[in-house]
Amino acid sequence: MEFSLLFFSGDGSSTESDKYRLLLESSKFADQNGFSAIWTPERHFHPFGGLYPNPSVMNAALAMETQNIALRAGSVVLPLQHPLRVAEEWAVVDSLSQGRVGIAFASGWHVDDFVLAPGNYEQRKQEMWQGIETVQKLWQGETVSLPRDANQSVSVQTFPKPVQSQLPIWITAQSEQTFAQAGAIGANILTALLHETIEDVAQKIARYRESLASHGYDPNSGQVTLMLHTFLGEDLATVKETVREPFCNYLKTNLGLLKNLLKTFDMDQLTEDDIDSILTFGYERYLDGRTLIGTPTSCLSTLDQVKEAGVNEVACLIDFGVAFDQVMSSLSYLRQLKDNFQTQPSHQAVVSS
Repeated sequence: MEFSLLFFSGDGSSTESDKYRLLLESSKFADQNGFSAIWTPERHFHPFGGLYPNPSVMNAALAMETQNIALRAGSVVLPLQHPLRVAEEWAVVDSLSQGRVGIAFASGWHVDDFVLAPGNYEQRKQEMWQGIETVQKLWQGETVSLPRDANQSVSVQTFPKPVQSQLPIWITAQSEQTFAQAGAIGANILTALLHETIEDVAQKIARYRESLASHGYDPNSGQVTLMLHTFLGEDLATVKETVREPFCNYLKTNLGLLKNLLKTFDMDQLTEDDIDSILTFGYERYLDGRTLIGTPTSCLSTLDQVKEAGVNEVACLIDFGVAFDQVMSSLSYLRQLKDNFQTQPSHQAVVSS
C-alpha cells in the first residue's frame, strides 16, 4: 500500500499572503518521509477548492520544492482544456521534476465550469476519452492533425519533450462504467468514498480488473488510488474534538457531501440549527470506516478493509479546515501509520484508542 497526500478544499477567498503554506510545507514533509505522491486538483469559480485552478502551475512550484515524490493532478478536467496545452504544460513540469509527473483525467461535472469550453458539457465524457488519446500521442512525440479552422487542419508536435516516455495516467471514476472504461485503456483509477461504502468500491474495482484482463492488460498492474479524509493524533477523543468543527463546516461547504448526508430530509424545510444537529450526528457516522481520522492504531482496521477491496494507494486529503500547525503535527502520526502498515503484512481489527 502506497500513501500520498491530496489537496482539494483550500479556501480560494483567503487574502493571506502565505495561503499555499500548507501545500508547500506538507509536500516537503511527504517528500522527505517516504510518501508516494502529492495530488492537486483543478477547481474553478468557487471559494471551496479555489486555491487550485491549475494543477500544472501548482506542480511546477512543487517540482522546485521537492526531490523524490511523484507530482500528480487529481484531476485535469480535460473537456475544459485543449489537449495541446495539457501536453505542453505537463511536459514542462515533467522536465522540471526530472520525470515525476502523473495525471488523473476527469470529465467534469459542474455545468458552470464549462464557460471555459462552451459546447463541451453534453459531450464531456467523449471529449475526455478522445483528449486522453491525443495527449498520449503528443507525449510520445507523435504528430497529430488538428483543425485550424472550419476548412483546414494542421499537423503539430508539442515541445518541450518530457523526461518520461510514457505519461502515467489515472481516470477519476465513480461509476462502474467509468471503472470499466479505464480498464479498457489500461489506465489507473482515482476514486473516493464520498457517497458509498468500501464494499461498493470493491465491486467496482473487481469490474475494473476484469476489464483490464479482457483488454490484454495484467489485471494486477492497475493502480487504484482512494482518497480518504485524514487527520491523526495520539488520542482518539482529542482527534475527534479537534476535527469536529472544521469537518462539519467542510460538509456544509461541500454541497455534494451534505446532500448525501441529508438525503432522507427535505433540505428546504431544514433550519440552520436542524442542519447543525444532523451534522453532529452524521459526523460520527461518516468517520466510521470512511476516513483516516483517528490514531495510528484506530485507523489500521480501515486500511485493512481498503487493501482487501483492492486499493493499492491511499491519497490522504488533509486540507479540510484544520489549522496549519495542527495538520503539520498530525503528519508525524500519519507517517507512523504508513510505516507500520507497510512493514506488517496484515493486521487484525483493533479497538480504537
